[in-house]
Amino acid sequence: MTTTIPDAAVDDLLSGKVIGIVGGTGPQGRGLATRFAASGLKVLVGSRDAARAAEVAVGIGPGVDGDSNDQVARRADLVLVTVPWEGHRAQLAALANALRGKLVVDCVNPLGFDKQGPFRLEVDEGSAAEQARDLLPDSTVVAAFHHLSATTLLDPDVASVDADVLVLADDREAGDQVQALAGRIAGCRGLYAGRLRNAGQVEALTANLIAMNKRYKAHASVRITDV
Repeated sequence: MTTTIPDAAVDDLLSGKVIGIVGGTGPQGRGLATRFAASGLKVLVGSRDAARAAEVAVGIGPGVDGDSNDQVARRADLVLVTVPWEGHRAQLAALANALRGKLVVDCVNPLGFDKQGPFRLEVDEGSAAEQARDLLPDSTVVAAFHHLSATTLLDPDVASVDADVLVLADDREAGDQVQALAGRIAGCRGLYAGRLRNAGQVEALTANLIAMNKRYKAHASVRITDV
């Protein structure tokens, strides 16, 4: 799997693709939708409440439509999952039919919080992405977009997001598409970071970034050197 995608190849990989975001009315979903739409992609924002999704889509701007999570899963070619961890299993189980044959990008971080700060939650399957793979046997699951700050993505004064997106995939073509999608966010690169079995430590790193952000009053992200 390649680590970088030439600009022309990016257009080919995403040509005509509709990007759906399940749970897209939350901060992460809205931030990603905003950046993808700004790059010229057609984006669908999903919610349990279709009216709420439509309202959020209007607020984001041109190129974005809103609908129920089920309809977004059916209408989109490539679907990102940005639901809260607490509803992850139930939501994906409910959407298994709608997501059949689709490329699904799991962006969820299984985290807990207590008085000492954020920490990784143990997941029986090993990670949220591996749970998604088991719940969606007829979909192709990739893990990505765990470390981008929603605050940064939503800030109109931030023209370029200085970050790398770690992409974990067992299917090379699917991983390449998600790397290309990450590259549509100005300032971002999508980098192959291993197979799906390695998603757990990537998800867990988000707890460290949140702790850093609190200490330094920042919006930390990840940059990989020498690639």
